Amino acid sequence: MAREFRKVGVVGLGTMGAGIAEVLARNGLQVVGVEPTEEALARGRGHIEHSTGRALARGKMTAEEQAALFDRVELTTDLDRLADVDLVVEAIPERLDLKTELFARLDKICPPETILATNTSALSVTEIAVATERPSRVLGMHWFNPAPVMALVEIIRSVVTDQEVVDDIEALVARIGKTDVTAGDRAGFIANALLFGYLNNAVRMLESRYATAEDIDAAMRFGCGHPMGPLALLDLIGLDSAYEILDTMYHQTRDHLHAPSPILKQLVTAGFLGRKTGRGFYAYEEPDSPRMVTGAHPVEPAEPAREVGRIGVAGTGTMASGIVEVAAKAGYDVVFRARSAEKVAATRAALQKSLEKAVQRGKLDEAGRDEALARVTGTVDLDDLADCDLVIEAVVEDIDVKRALFAALDEVVKPGAILATTTSSLPVIECAAATTRPDDVVGLHFFNPAPVMKLVEVVPTVRTSGDTVAVARAFALRLGKHPVVCADRAGFIVNALLFPYLNDAVRMLEEHYSSVDDIDYAMKLGCGHPMGPFELLDVVGLDVALAIQHTLYLEFREPGFAPAPLLEHLVTAGYLGRKSGRGFRDYSAR
Repeated sequence: MAREFRKVGVVGLGTMGAGIAEVLARNGLQVVGVEPTEEALARGRGHIEHSTGRALARGKMTAEEQAALFDRVELTTDLDRLADVDLVVEAIPERLDLKTELFARLDKICPPETILATNTSALSVTEIAVATERPSRVLGMHWFNPAPVMALVEIIRSVVTDQEVVDDIEALVARIGKTDVTAGDRAGFIANALLFGYLNNAVRMLESRYATAEDIDAAMRFGCGHPMGPLALLDLIGLDSAYEILDTMYHQTRDHLHAPSPILKQLVTAGFLGRKTGRGFYAYEEPDSPRMVTGAHPVEPAEPAREVGRIGVAGTGTMASGIVEVAAKAGYDVVFRARSAEKVAATRAALQKSLEKAVQRGKLDEAGRDEALARVTGTVDLDDLADCDLVIEAVVEDIDVKRALFAALDEVVKPGAILATTTSSLPVIECAAATTRPDDVVGLHFFNPAPVMKLVEVVPTVRTSGDTVAVARAFALRLGKHPVVCADRAGFIVNALLFPYLNDAVRMLEEHYSSVDDIDYAMKLGCGHPMGPFELLDVVGLDVALAIQHTLYLEFREPGFAPAPLLEHLVTAGYLGRKSGRGFRDYSAR
């Protein structure tokens, strides 16, 4: 039977520690909060007052509940007040020397049965545990910020942690309404090991001036549904904390992908630590303010010199028909080209069905539906695209097929018209080189389903003119999309950040560090991602993911980008995800 905890100590009442104390007190536990000075103690109380005040204002807590919570919280500068607690949760700065010194002191103060837990996000729990005479009763209890909101707690056992201790903490986490994932003691645990490689990759992308901070963040918010972009998230975490976590992970893994980007160290040295100092990758109104004074608005595009009135779409797949729909709804005349009359009819039927759904959901009226349909023409003759101002290619992801199509379009489409490709990973310059108008060729990478997803990656090559980029951005904006501009490099923004992260998750699984479910829970509940990595891989298709990962590896030659062997084995076995009935999970019985 699990132990019943009645009194818990929390050492360190910064944002995280105060949040932990609040959650524990909300759930009926007596809490002793400790800080070394009265000033720090007052700040800790202020954190709890601010958090519970917001809950009160939002109707999530009554005044009586707030008062009862504070009755259960004792704040002190005396560490000896922890002499009778059942559990201590440490939440002090992320420095091993400070933590080991504290645990050695707690070991002498607390009775032998007291469990000692560290909230470290990256340091070795084992190294902290051996500073005590009770390493079997020490474990990691990694909360996520803000603790009152985030549903996940990572429980980290060392090689000497008693299973009974793990069981007791798992029961406590369930009692306070959180979800736990339990893992072994290694750098970054589950969530940070996956998250910080992705964040570091985004910093490198910015450092190389591949894309702006605003566009990198917008790409991941609108393209992947993440609640925050990676650079804004780093500002929230604190660039000093992020640097320490990455540095710790690198020293344990020696993986170059975890080596902190130099610009991160430069910002920390300059004192630009993120929101808490009022400046990091973005500037804020004041320290601790969430309101940006830079990066708050998308950059307005340059005024294009060319007008776009008629749109051509080459292709009839899901992406092509989605682009036809959004362009027609935005008021453009659209002609799409199919390889047969049957495909013309099927595409038009799919368009009509999608528009009818929009009417049923109240997102479009019947007049709008009829007007959009009237603007669309289907054809089997490539010559019918001749008078289009912008032609978008949306055919199979095969460079030879695309090159041949661009060469044919170049001969057919009028001079001055723009040719665009929807490729998600192939070099746009390869398409441009097949034409006599490389200045007028650009990538327009829509996300699936095009009528729903707001992001469009605008990808100029080294030959694309500035006016072509301006026309492409203006077109995306008229469609109601959010355009981001990035250079012609494998994966563009979203796939270049997303797929190495997914590949890292597969590596974590094949190393038997954690399970499919726990890794997915960690990223959904701990990081706010709409889907866990394995859930997402099964939706995308493991064969598609493998192909993109191969492309990234061949482009960057980064050892960490090499496809995980487990991913290759599953694809070879025909386990491709939902579309084949089995991937990382089995869908055959569903």
